[in-house]
Amino acid sequence: MRTVLLLLSCLVLSCSLLPLRAEDRKRYTDSERKAAFLKLLDRPKVPADVKATKPSEMRNGLHYETFSFATEKKADGTIERMPVLLVKPATSDETRRPVVIVMHGTGGNKESFRGWLEEFARQGIIGVSIDARYHGERSGGTKGSDAYVAAITKAWQTPAGQPREHPFYYDTCWDLWRLLDVLQARPDIDPNRIGMMGISMGGIQTWLAAAVDDRVQAAAPLIGVQSFRWSLDNDKWQGRARTILAAHEAAAKDLGERDVNQRVCRELWTKVIPGILDNFDGPQLLPLFAGRPLFIANGERDPNCPIEGAKLAMASAREAFEKAGCSEKLKILIAEGVPHKVTDEMRKESIAFMVKSLAK
Repeated sequence: MRTVLLLLSCLVLSCSLLPLRAEDRKRYTDSERKAAFLKLLDRPKVPADVKATKPSEMRNGLHYETFSFATEKKADGTIERMPVLLVKPATSDETRRPVVIVMHGTGGNKESFRGWLEEFARQGIIGVSIDARYHGERSGGTKGSDAYVAAITKAWQTPAGQPREHPFYYDTCWDLWRLLDVLQARPDIDPNRIGMMGISMGGIQTWLAAAVDDRVQAAAPLIGVQSFRWSLDNDKWQGRARTILAAHEAAAKDLGERDVNQRVCRELWTKVIPGILDNFDGPQLLPLFAGRPLFIANGERDPNCPIEGAKLAMASAREAFEKAGCSEKLKILIAEGVPHKVTDEMRKESIAFMVKSLAK
């Protein structure tokens, strides 16, 4: 297997992989797009009420914390809380350290990234992972992605005019913005050196949440960059649909379709992740990173993130970074012949990129 590591400025794209048409890109300016996405997901803030969930531990020179905090008051009156795992060097100094948030994919949990957090901590960086909505401790005791798929199905079936959750990516973005509030308030964290990265679903949530929040100084979405619109328009939606197949099948039934098809995807995605097919798609949001270090890794044969659509997003980012005069801050790793998988090289290169980007 050959892996191609490229600076985005050196990425070669065919003429058929140009960014979206000018009339589509002019719907919002960058600042308007940022404001629109923040407004779409906005909701009343609640006090964080940070609570330790078990005693902290010291092992092998590392300090482990588990805690949770409140992110919002839901329509039914319950308080949504985000569980957090934090690993840092076990020292007695009062140094404010950089921090990297690492997010899991569909069906995963925060514990699955303990090794990544430990690797960051050994290099002097605080590592943090979270349970996304309806995952891990937030799954209600169900396994894998069952609770997540059920929540997306419920959101799809919620009638217009009634309060609706957005568990398909968006609600976790809100949680991540509240996590930034909590981390910036800690005395052991440098509020100006925060990084964010994730795999698959976590990679998508990285470019969604971090693109519009400049508090994130460096980002690394892994096997998550794509164009939802390109996938839908070019009949390459199947991989994405399979990640939450039961929700798509429920939508197909409600729409009177025998099978999941392009129409089903368009209707479902438009309702539960509004704007993802136009103003908040990858090619529209990735340019908002211009000026901040950004590392992108994709597999050439990834059915969930078709490389043609991913390259549209990469091309838009390249244009923005070149215009800002900071092409050196943008890197891409494309793994030839690799499906939806994080390779050893992706892990190694992304961690090194984040460490370097957050160094003083």
